[in-house]
Amino acid sequence: MAIFPDIKPVEIEVGGKTRHVDIDDKTLPAWISDAALSSGGYPYDDKLDKDEYEDALKALQIELVKVQYWLQATGKRVIALYEGRDAAGKGGTIFVTRAYLNPRSARVVALAKPSETEQGQWYYQRYVAQFPTAGEFVLFDRSWYNRACVEPVMGFCTPEQYEKFLEETPSFEKMVISDRIIFFKFWLDIGREMQIKRFHDRRHDPLKTWKLSPMDIAALSKWDDYTEKRDRMLEETHRAWAPWTVVRANDKRRARLNAIRHILDRLDYDGKAKKAIGEIDGKIIGSGPKFL
Repeated sequence: MAIFPDIKPVEIEVGGKTRHVDIDDKTLPAWISDAALSSGGYPYDDKLDKDEYEDALKALQIELVKVQYWLQATGKRVIALYEGRDAAGKGGTIFVTRAYLNPRSARVVALAKPSETEQGQWYYQRYVAQFPTAGEFVLFDRSWYNRACVEPVMGFCTPEQYEKFLEETPSFEKMVISDRIIFFKFWLDIGREMQIKRFHDRRHDPLKTWKLSPMDIAALSKWDDYTEKRDRMLEETHRAWAPWTVVRANDKRRARLNAIRHILDRLDYDGKAKKAIGEIDGKIIGSGPKFL
């Protein structure tokens, strides 16, 4: 079913040569599939075993339920935002984090294109409106950081708006922290070949085609532009009070487990079971731009 008949072949450098990949083709070239997991300098040769993943995830989700009880008892508030390239695994990581939490006090925020009214507001305003009240855990599937990557790459903001955002955001986030909101920022990082493989999977799986948007298609040819904006974003907005946590996400299983462990490790909630949380994998997760 040709939902996107105008998808153009992707150019990718391999061994100093330019090769073309057409994700409209039903069969993905073997050299893309073979290189996907290791792309971007990923440190493991194999994905985490499924049974090991599911056992560890269940233990972590039990801990997250404890966190929710703790938030409700203390009135504390948590924001976790998830950024990354298209197909980096943001939605899946958010889903397993939120899966067993009470939806009355654990919300996922995935805002659509701003309305005409929102376009006339203070840039951060529509995001602030979604901030947690006492006892809430809010997970942002993309956030105000649209203005640091997506908008400038796609031409949705002016250069002046982009520069103003990078200048003002650390101060904005300092206000968030000073209001005693517990704040996490995740950048999920994937390699070029892995992104192409995931786009191809979405293109040809009838259950996943909804995940492949015209914006994703436009991004296929803008890898280097996104890399440039990602690097500057991390440099300009990584601060002691609101640090970026970078997650190497070619293997979704390891990425999800370690993102959750990072949250649990930093919360001082009642009944915390350190053995159940396990050890954070320093090959998968690290702090700031130096980890890329």
